[in-house]
Amino acid sequence: MDYKKLGFKAGLEIHQQLESNKLFCSCPSLVNDPNPTTTIVKRKLRAVAGETEKVDIAAEYEKSKDKWVIYETKQTSSCLVELDEDPPHNINEEALEIALQISLLLNAKIVDKIQFMRKTIIDGSMTSGFQRTALIATDGEIKTSKGKVKIPTIMLEEEAAKKIKETPTEVVYSLDRLGVPLIEVTTNATLKDPEHVKEAASIIGMILRSTEKVKRGIGSIRQDVNISTKKHPRIEIKGFQDLRSIPKVIEIEIKRQLAKKTKQKPHVRKVNPGFTTTFLRPMPGSARLYPETDIRPIEITSKLLKKIKIPELLSERALKLEKGFKLNAQTAHGLIPKQKFFKFLVKKYPKIDPRFIAQVLIEHPKEIKSRYRVKVLDKYVEEVLSYFNSKKITKEAVFEILLELAQNKKIDLKKYEILPKEKLEKEIIAIVKKYKHLSFNAIMGEVMKEFRGKIDGREVASIIRKHK
Repeated sequence: MDYKKLGFKAGLEIHQQLESNKLFCSCPSLVNDPNPTTTIVKRKLRAVAGETEKVDIAAEYEKSKDKWVIYETKQTSSCLVELDEDPPHNINEEALEIALQISLLLNAKIVDKIQFMRKTIIDGSMTSGFQRTALIATDGEIKTSKGKVKIPTIMLEEEAAKKIKETPTEVVYSLDRLGVPLIEVTTNATLKDPEHVKEAASIIGMILRSTEKVKRGIGSIRQDVNISTKKHPRIEIKGFQDLRSIPKVIEIEIKRQLAKKTKQKPHVRKVNPGFTTTFLRPMPGSARLYPETDIRPIEITSKLLKKIKIPELLSERALKLEKGFKLNAQTAHGLIPKQKFFKFLVKKYPKIDPRFIAQVLIEHPKEIKSRYRVKVLDKYVEEVLSYFNSKKITKEAVFEILLELAQNKKIDLKKYEILPKEKLEKEIIAIVKKYKHLSFNAIMGEVMKEFRGKIDGREVASIIRKHK
């Protein structure tokens, strides 16, 4: 599709959970609390007028469903604040500092005073009927391959409760996730095409992870995409979990819009399996916002800002690893979470090529987990590299031993004992004569199958070339 001709516009809303206690109480943010339910509360929520003295259209829509809301609570991850039986406590200072740190990484202007607002939400995901949200910074930007993209707002807010199940008459939520600090980063609508949307989301995600203070895993970050064309109003698509799906979902949604002959109203849609979308609710507006009276405004002082340390971006760390150890870009990025351990191994085993250490630390464990469904621990990597460093095993044996360690098998190094060069050459000559009608690669395969883990591949290749 010619997205420019269509008048395509897109913007992102990225929501990222922060790694700290909850925003307005001291409960730990156990997003998936494994402990048993201790209390069950049943309620119905109602919509209230916002600052404009009007009830929001999206709130009215949720109210019309007339469902009972059931909340499951756990003593380890929720208290009276989550049940809306106690007013919010003082703001979590660590969460605020992380939000300020992210704002600085996005080159944004931090506000002088933070004023929390109430955003009406009565689908049951907020026990109070509203979400506490505050503007932290404005006028940020990121650099992409297609130019700068502006970040108009950065917000700090409460995460919603987690939906467990829903029927025509009721909806059940767990409160372990409710109140977890959530940063919301919003771009302007200058993203040019689906791939540009994906790129921008990837860059913002990298910046958020650079703090090393955000949660990881499924559900910890969510991307909502707002799109419009010349002939169709803004549609918000919610629920992206995988960046790779963004271009395909947008493409299918644009085709859906083009197939519509009647004019649509702005609304919110959710992502389905198979990259399609379905109607979720009307587009909310400013009528759902009104001031939060239980939380005092927070002054952003120069003293507070001096405390904020700006971390090095993951992209910059990866580039240093790539250049410093002659790694490819993909391996360098993969090493970021384990860069300290990688540098420790490089220092401990200076005779081993850092590129091979990176392969053993990153690529081998990934392949073993994918093929054999077992996890390679760092201590196994260190152990197998010690064998290779002391020349007890060949490079080809490293993978095999790593797999055995991951499978909790007893390691017998004699099985991988390196053959003396004279004996090795004699054995290979015999195999070359036996399979002289085969190609070089086929003979190589026969040799490696016979002496798997006991010989060096390069040395084998040299002997075969010499005698074939």
